[in-house]
Amino acid sequence: MKVVIVGGVAGGATAAARLRRLDEKMEIIMVERSGYISYANCGLPYYIGGSITDKKALTLQTPESFYNRFRIDVRVHQEVTKINALEKKVTIHNFEDHTTYQESYDKLILSPGAKAVLPPITGIALENVFTLRTVEDTFKIDDYLKEHEVKKAVVVGAGFIGLEMAENLKEKGIDVTIVQLMDQILTPLDKDMAAIVQNYIKNQGIELLLGTSLTKILKKENETIAVLDHQKEIACDMILMAVGVQPDSQLAKTAGIDLGIKGAIKVNAHMQTNIDDIYAVGDAVEVKHFITQTDSLISLAGPANKQGRIAADHICGIDRLYKGSQGSSILKLFDMHIATTGLNEKEAQTAKIDYDYVIITSSSHAAYY
Repeated sequence: MKVVIVGGVAGGATAAARLRRLDEKMEIIMVERSGYISYANCGLPYYIGGSITDKKALTLQTPESFYNRFRIDVRVHQEVTKINALEKKVTIHNFEDHTTYQESYDKLILSPGAKAVLPPITGIALENVFTLRTVEDTFKIDDYLKEHEVKKAVVVGAGFIGLEMAENLKEKGIDVTIVQLMDQILTPLDKDMAAIVQNYIKNQGIELLLGTSLTKILKKENETIAVLDHQKEIACDMILMAVGVQPDSQLAKTAGIDLGIKGAIKVNAHMQTNIDDIYAVGDAVEVKHFITQTDSLISLAGPANKQGRIAADHICGIDRLYKGSQGSSILKLFDMHIATTGLNEKEAQTAKIDYDYVIITSSSHAAYY
């Protein structure tokens, strides 16, 4: 059997490793458009901040180590551009020599992940406007910080990446302003819990502008101007866009694969799409919320790893089911830790679920310690 996997990182790399453990003779090809096949997205801000100093520590596996350990044919800097489901072939473009070729498959696993959302505003393509999604993004930001004197940064978006980047830039001595469109940070939190974190952020010396949007970015002489609504302007040296991600599902769409909410790939509990012998896993797929059983989009590494194993199991004849995600996550912010799982109050109300809540304030360890 020959399996082609589109994309690495959490879902694709996990599926590849699991397939090899289940079948020593299977031909496995993994195609990854970046130069990195297995890395932890959550660690990227901490390399920029200096907590992680070794570039190699960011990557869990390299193409060489993956081949030496699992005998998996890993092709980096290559991208699958087309799927021919009838002939069971994919078209692959090689960025290094600019050639295009076809590869056949018996089973195909899609793990394209998600891409950063960029609003269509003036100045979004300036060289000092960044997103943070890949290892390459990390090195690009780090190089810019080393080559330029950055005193002021604007972070647009107050989700996980936005807050972690704000922390790490602040730790480097950079003045940071967070611009958040919603009236609270970290939407998985209830508003009263988010308020605790918001006050903490301000106490760390970070300016937090809630209910505010970035309308355009201007270049004036040596300054970059972030123009906010109500015509408020902030002069800065760099801008990080962290307003969210969306499923990278265009390849699936052109192949005739059914899409669901926000363009996510529809799959069943075996991670199968509507087209025979094509599976999909990771940030690009629609899942069932474990509690409400409604269609959801939950972009986290834990579910992606599990989905990769389940797809591999099903290909090898093991009947395992993915039972849904409940969005368990944790964030470190300076000396505060914020964790969440399941539904918050607003989501329970939307789902018309009867609920109660309790607020507890207590020590996390014995007082003498």
